[in-house]
Amino acid sequence: MSRRGPRRPRWLLAVALAAMLPLGAHAAAGGAITIGIPLEPPNLDPSATSAEATHDVLYANVFEGLTRIAEDGHVVAALARDWTVSDDGLRYRFRLRAGVRFHDGTPFSAADVRFSLDRARAADSRNPLRDLLQPVTRVVVEDELTLAIELRRPVAELLTYLGWGNLVVLSPASAAHAATDPVGTGPLRFREWRKGDAIVLVRNPDYWGAPALLDQVTFRVVPDATTALAALLAGDVDAFSNFTSPENLATLARDPRFAVVVGSTEGETLLAINNARAPFNDLRVRRALAHAIDRQAIIKGAMYGYGEPIGSHFPPHDPAYVDLTGRYPYDPGAARALLAAAGYPHGFDVTLRLPPPYYARRSGEIVAAELAAIGVRVRIQNIEWAQWLEQVFKNRDFDLTIVSHTEPMDYDIYARPGYYFGYSNPRYAARLEELSRTRDPGVRRALLGDLQRQLADDCVNVFLFELPKLGVWRADLHGMWHEAPIQGIDVTRAYLEAPATGARAPVASRLPTLLLAVATALLGVLAAVALRRHVSAYYLAGRTVALLATLLAASLVIFVLVDVLPGDPAAYMMGLNASPRAIAALRAEYGLDAPAWRQYLEWLAALAHGDLGTSYTYRVPVAGLVAERLAVSLPLALYALALAVAIAFPLGLAAALGGTRRDTALMGIAQAGLSVPNFWLGLLLILFFAVHHHWFAAGGFPGWAGGIGPALAALTLPAIALALPQGCILARVLRAALAETQHEDYVRTARAKGLSARQALLRHALPNALIPVLTVLGLQFSFLLAGAIVIETVFSLPGIGRLVFQATAQRDLIVVRSVVLLLVGAVVAVNFVVELLYAVVDPRLRGGPQT
Repeated sequence: MSRRGPRRPRWLLAVALAAMLPLGAHAAAGGAITIGIPLEPPNLDPSATSAEATHDVLYANVFEGLTRIAEDGHVVAALARDWTVSDDGLRYRFRLRAGVRFHDGTPFSAADVRFSLDRARAADSRNPLRDLLQPVTRVVVEDELTLAIELRRPVAELLTYLGWGNLVVLSPASAAHAATDPVGTGPLRFREWRKGDAIVLVRNPDYWGAPALLDQVTFRVVPDATTALAALLAGDVDAFSNFTSPENLATLARDPRFAVVVGSTEGETLLAINNARAPFNDLRVRRALAHAIDRQAIIKGAMYGYGEPIGSHFPPHDPAYVDLTGRYPYDPGAARALLAAAGYPHGFDVTLRLPPPYYARRSGEIVAAELAAIGVRVRIQNIEWAQWLEQVFKNRDFDLTIVSHTEPMDYDIYARPGYYFGYSNPRYAARLEELSRTRDPGVRRALLGDLQRQLADDCVNVFLFELPKLGVWRADLHGMWHEAPIQGIDVTRAYLEAPATGARAPVASRLPTLLLAVATALLGVLAAVALRRHVSAYYLAGRTVALLATLLAASLVIFVLVDVLPGDPAAYMMGLNASPRAIAALRAEYGLDAPAWRQYLEWLAALAHGDLGTSYTYRVPVAGLVAERLAVSLPLALYALALAVAIAFPLGLAAALGGTRRDTALMGIAQAGLSVPNFWLGLLLILFFAVHHHWFAAGGFPGWAGGIGPALAALTLPAIALALPQGCILARVLRAALAETQHEDYVRTARAKGLSARQALLRHALPNALIPVLTVLGLQFSFLLAGAIVIETVFSLPGIGRLVFQATAQRDLIVVRSVVLLLVGAVVAVNFVVELLYAVVDPRLRGGPQT
């Protein structure tokens, strides 16, 4: 396992990269890999979002800009061959590469660059970097392959900005549908997005430069750290560019199958302070917090030793970095003295609001304990990202928070008016303005040093550590970036030593087909029995009216509950870099600025026409999303329900027919089965069948297009994990109902007429014991369809439960409303069917009105 030192010279990295080029040139091209990512992109248009997941998949792979950021952080040429800058720094002239085509065959030209830049800086632009382009006065097309960018004031960082993922070049023909069908100029092209599961890229055979070495790269969404480890060990995922489970790195490093590489990122991790709120508007209090924090203890306890301490908002690997970690050494005594001098000798109470990332939650526990030692009593509040963006970032309603700012060169945020730190220093803003006008490397380095020292002197935040890049991938996979100077997983030069000839097929692919066939046959028999009699029209009409009334009431409740959720969908989608004007433009586009009553009526009107709306994040119809997810959740629910029935009926009947000992033993087994948490059972199944024996995949869903065998194989382990507890519950209900029914007079009469105990139970007791069984079956199906989110997470299945969870976290309100209403409708419909079956089973319930 390699470990990044505190200061790595850039020339050393350049030599290492140069040494790798011949190796890449002689590497065997071909093969396919799967890369795990913890979050799914909200959409695939990098020019309209700051979401790291979007840039991870698309940056350099599918989309390119005029320039690009190399692994060592330098700006290099991309779609621009070269450029010149006027002496006054107000005009940049670019010569573009010839022979470049977009993936749809459209030729690339200077007009496409002008379109992309003008679109990004327009008044209604949703580009997060819109404000950074405000100094641009116009983009001039001189000829087909030459253009110039003219500025009203010098912007020394312009070439770097043009290499960021938000300023890639799109063609006018494809920009409108880039969110779902991205078309770029890169060495890989988009093939498929299985929403909730994976995004597939394939080699672009017409690429203008050095072609990609891999035939196919699949980015698979694996949000759970435990599942990610299992997927690596089982061979279902080949690489994690940034592994979110540092506690497992040492184990993986000892496994010869994997390479573990620790690099650096641009992520400055902060204990962010609300400088505008008392008592933190007192410099002595902020410095007291800095003295109370032991950075090394946080790195060791929260990050398992990975990470590098920082003393200001600046990455340690940058040549202009100034080591200020000794400015506020860990000294609880000095911290208490500063608090006493500020008028807080007995400390005070604060709230620490923590977003979801693992580094924030783990670091928060340690920070709270360290602050308690100086009398600062911390109340931790764990919140989701959308809440964090709404409460902390937008409304500045916080005392302290922990977050990593992963954008490169983001020291300018300390001069943004209204930024959530609440910090304002005219001297800092003036230095930043001078830096923007300066191109001389020596002067720039001195100015960057002044900025770092100013932030440290003012103790704006407690600067904790630079977030590490924890890479884990197959030992025979090469060309993956060790460093992360920008958001993105560049796989353009990745290759395998021995490309695989085909995907591994599950050994047990026939078993799920057989199990599903048996289960379907059992359900078919039950349905045939239920439909052998008729139900009165009066009964049917009454149940139908009740169903519709329930749905109408549910729609109002759902809208109100979802509408009051904290968090702005537009702010979530745009990210930390977005300007307020860009967020406002997105809110207007989706009608989020309309009154709540109007949104509700428009939603109902759309539902009446069968329109579930358009997802805010995915930018596709909600109906399509639901159809995709039901293609996983519905077969999984039916599969699990059928298995539960297959478990319950033999077990319940055997217990009812047996003696006391058999009954006690079988019900003991059932009790043990329903006591096992299904997520724990799922992990055990993964370890045994996927990790150790490789009979099944550890997770994911290949889709039905690849064949029913592989698809059902992917659903078998989660179906078993869901079915076992439910089958044991059903078995106990069936046994109890049969035990009660066997003592009825009609059963004793049947026995007196010569029927055996088995015959009397099956012919007479069982039909009359089905009422409670049907009730439980209806509840179980509803749970399996809508409530299997934990199992879907454990097995990384793109089901309906995960869709609702993701949409709630992303504040995709239209998806949450529509899908939850559909699930309520499904539950009500299932109960409706169960009530009809009641009438079939019990003739007393199927008549007309009583007189």
